[in-house]
Amino acid sequence: MMSSTKECQFVSLISYDGHEFIISRQCAMYSGTIKSMLEGPGRFLEGERNEIALREIEAKILEQVCIYLYFKKRYDNSKEKIPDFKIDEEIVLPLLMAANFLDV
Repeated sequence: MMSSTKECQFVSLISYDGHEFIISRQCAMYSGTIKSMLEGPGRFLEGERNEIALREIEAKILEQVCIYLYFKKRYDNSKEKIPDFKIDEEIVLPLLMAANFLDV
């Protein structure tokens, strides 16, 4: 592991059911909650480890959050037409709750 959080390019997000998603730090920063944990004034342990356990979010929801964070990065400040972000109807409510918690 890198000695400084500023050097690390990736962040590990761990769902409550133990699945680990490694995403770019730049994408992770689109979440206000994750950004606060990694860079906030409280010096969270997560910021030192670049690992965040999201004990309230199951893997299939966290996977969609990660996909959306990359989608957001891709189309942020884009001049091209932004396509719809497709979401399965069965996960709309838990995804909305996760997005609210993560401030996405």
